Amino acid sequence: MKTEQRVIVVFPTTTDALHLEYVCRAQGVPGRMIPVPGSIKAGCGLAFSAPPETEQRLRALAEANSIRVDGFYRRVL
Repeated sequence: MKTEQRVIVVFPTTTDALHLEYVCRAQGVPGRMIPVPGSIKAGCGLAFSAPPETEQRLRALAEANSIRVDGFYRRVL
């Protein structure tokens, strides 16, 4: 099984999670929705997993689109 470093974004609500996913798809930012990893105790149960080099862009998109985020984490998945 291949593992790789990912940035994991967790959200307070499902609406926020789906909003970021929509914005990322529209902007061509790679990533996908996943269940919140067990090592992270936060969020609505959904997380957005993306390559680590996209973290600053994800932060900017969340802020520009008023998407609430509980946190950004780095994990090997």
